[in-house]
Amino acid sequence: MPEGHTIHRLAQDYAAAFSARVTRVTSPQGKFADAAALLDGTPLHTTDAHGKHLFLGFRDPEDADWIHIHLGLFGKVAFGDAPAPPPTDTVRLRLADDASYVDLRGPATCALITPAEKRAIHGRLGPDPLRADADPATAYARVRRSRTTIAALLMDQKIIAGVGNVYRAEVLFRHHIDPYRTGRDITPGEWDAIWADLVALMREGVRNNRIDTVRPEHTPEAMGRPPRVDDHGGEVYVYRRAARPCHLCGDEIRTADLAARNLFWCPTCQKR
Repeated sequence: MPEGHTIHRLAQDYAAAFSARVTRVTSPQGKFADAAALLDGTPLHTTDAHGKHLFLGFRDPEDADWIHIHLGLFGKVAFGDAPAPPPTDTVRLRLADDASYVDLRGPATCALITPAEKRAIHGRLGPDPLRADADPATAYARVRRSRTTIAALLMDQKIIAGVGNVYRAEVLFRHHIDPYRTGRDITPGEWDAIWADLVALMREGVRNNRIDTVRPEHTPEAMGRPPRVDDHGGEVYVYRRAARPCHLCGDEIRTADLAARNLFWCPTCQKR
């Protein structure tokens, strides 16, 4: 599932391609056809992202019609230049104009919602490190009361929105925190450092459209090691490196199942 930086990048890309321009809105698949017909020929005035939720706002900025998109596990977005090719019947939503088009396939959610419904979605999500209105103290207030592991809490979108499996594993490694420590054992200083690091890493993810988490002194060039080869993108410390040596200590990276997701950590660098 895409992590929050991907969704914020998509919000920027949709805005760059279609903002303030009259847009043709269609649903070749048919599952969004009625809503598409209502929006067809109207301008996209703004885009928004919160965690893993993308919002496309049409018509009046003060009382917008919003398309709510959640890609889920299988959703894909593809941009292209005009003229747009004939769409396949797998395209849930196509936006197009005389310059470009974008197709959405296989999302978990693609729905037309009201401003009140959009506010309700924001209300049930935790603060997002990539949003200007995020309050890390709100997230920490929930973390410090919990007996749940910090690894599970970081993936709970009601506590902190946008963090997925990669950022979870990597930020805990970068701060030498055992993933099985409980939330109530995380100190205020540790939380502040985790939050600040997530803000920096995820902003970099938006800029580069990929996740890189290793510090400059641990890059392949600096360490004289082969670069990572993985379809998930950039250089990492522990994510999907099970049974391989840690870049820092040489111990074997471990993996385990936690809340139906694979957890990765170094038992030496992340002592409990």
